[in-house]
Amino acid sequence: MTETSNKKWIFVGVFLFLGLIFALKLSMLQIFDDEYKRYANSNAIRRVVQFAPRGYILDRNGELLVYNEVSYDLMVIPKEVSDIDTLEFCSLADISKEDFVKSMDQINKQVKNKQLAKSQPTPLIKQMSKEAVASLEEKMYKYVGFYLQPRILRKYPKPVAANILGYIGEADDKAIKENPYYKSGDYIGKSGLEKSYEKVLRGVKGVKNLFVDNMNNPKGSYMDGLYDTTAVPGENIVSTIDINLQEYGEKLMQNKIGAVVAIEPQTGEILAMVSAPSYDPNLLVGRAIRTNYPALATDPNIPLYNRAIQAVYPPGSTFKPVTALVALDEGVITPSFGYPCGGAYYGCGRPVRCTHAGGGHAANIRLAMANSCNAYFSHLYRLSVDAPKWGGVKKGLEKWHEYMSAFGLGHPIGIDIPNEKGGNMPDSAYYNRMYKGSWNSCTSVFLGMGQGELQITPLQLANVMCLIANKGYYYIPHLVKSIGEDENHAILAKYRKKHQVAHISDTAAMSVILGMQDVVDRGTGRVARLPGIEVCAKTGTVENYAIRNGSRVKLQNHSMFVAFAPRVNPKIAIAVCVENAGYGATWAGPIASLMIEKYLLGEVKRPDLEKRMFEGNLMIKREIKED
Repeated sequence: MTETSNKKWIFVGVFLFLGLIFALKLSMLQIFDDEYKRYANSNAIRRVVQFAPRGYILDRNGELLVYNEVSYDLMVIPKEVSDIDTLEFCSLADISKEDFVKSMDQINKQVKNKQLAKSQPTPLIKQMSKEAVASLEEKMYKYVGFYLQPRILRKYPKPVAANILGYIGEADDKAIKENPYYKSGDYIGKSGLEKSYEKVLRGVKGVKNLFVDNMNNPKGSYMDGLYDTTAVPGENIVSTIDINLQEYGEKLMQNKIGAVVAIEPQTGEILAMVSAPSYDPNLLVGRAIRTNYPALATDPNIPLYNRAIQAVYPPGSTFKPVTALVALDEGVITPSFGYPCGGAYYGCGRPVRCTHAGGGHAANIRLAMANSCNAYFSHLYRLSVDAPKWGGVKKGLEKWHEYMSAFGLGHPIGIDIPNEKGGNMPDSAYYNRMYKGSWNSCTSVFLGMGQGELQITPLQLANVMCLIANKGYYYIPHLVKSIGEDENHAILAKYRKKHQVAHISDTAAMSVILGMQDVVDRGTGRVARLPGIEVCAKTGTVENYAIRNGSRVKLQNHSMFVAFAPRVNPKIAIAVCVENAGYGATWAGPIASLMIEKYLLGEVKRPDLEKRMFEGNLMIKREIKED
């Protein structure tokens, strides 16, 4: 083979080698490189995400609580942007030139750092005003690289139930990382029902592929929509809330701090859940959230805090029906058991004061309940945990703790919105840690009257009323009645399960129930009387302390009240806590009574009492007391 021939084959080999490299590179770009695909498609095709309409939320009677309103984001495709009349553009888009330059600089920086593809659409202005959209839409053809993307925002026709409904906001990095469904700029439920039922409400996004010309004008559907996908709307949710009762409760609790929870005992459906003070849920919609959320988050009265499920209180005398129920069920007393209280309980060496000094006010369980005798229920607690059959107080307290857990106390019940607290229900291990194993029933005697280390949420208190009203069972309290029209949706299965406390007898339950009826008919809760309706209730005046400069300071008592009605076939159970408000019958009792009247009768016929509750401003009183 000649030298010339060798050179020829070398030349051919080099040519083939370079050709192979070129072919491989082209294949990589066209077949495997997604960035190239996006770049090529964006020259002629715009991939527009179709956001699914979010499901509506309705009250139990079909009244609309949350619906959708269309908004628009101004999107930009960085690689397509060329010179534009910035002043005109900013004027039309209702944005300052400084903000426009700052936003574009941030986007270009993300592109440079490869955090954002040049061809990837990204929001420049979010939730534009209707006026700006109308002005810009007419001249959009002039601004290559920009287009308007429709978005769904939430609207609330009534400014109530904020802590129940929750709000939506942009998905953060954590949500995007955990779920590939979400992309930067997408919205996600942040709290309340919006968060708990996010997958149900959000629906499924779709995609529409559009031809666009070099002037940024859409020229029709690509391949007649062959590669488009249709957005699937989210499902509607029917809540358990009676919005009229919810509104009424929030009005009663205005200028007060505390919570109200009302439940339908036979289903566990929450009829109203008030946390006061609250806020208008429309404040956390769209661009306004940027300024309104920080203001709400730093408000000293913490309106974002759902006191109904997050605040914990000693229940005070509202707990006495529970103490009685346990003592009766354990057999340590009978309904006729009496205690010779002369104004205090001296069984532990230090007096536990009672509001009644005369004898006979605790001659049996019904009288003791009606008169809220501290001595009687302190003694019942000790009889329960010191019962000989337990072989010592430590095992006795463990048995008592089992009862409490079965009643839904000492742990989150499982309501279908996030951040529920479980409270504090001390057991033997708790006191062993506190007192190094050296303690007895006198150490914890205050538990019998609902004080001491006991901490319960308003939701838990209302649920206990359901258990008593039902004579030994409850359903997990919940806020969703159906998904669409399906009341038996799989997501709701756990709320359809009856939680039976098997060992609670009808006799024991009826003794407590009749005692609670006596509270209203002739005892401390007469404010809750309603003509023709048998109301069962219990008042509570809860001691309230705070630590100031290392010292324990006595503050104004919390006003507490629990009730259910009617006694036979009960329709509503309720718990009310008004912080720093004094006696249970002064504020919490009237609020509970008015809400029962409103729900059962449809109207309130006690205008003077109603007016006093509406106009009562305990916020001022609280500030004076605590300063």
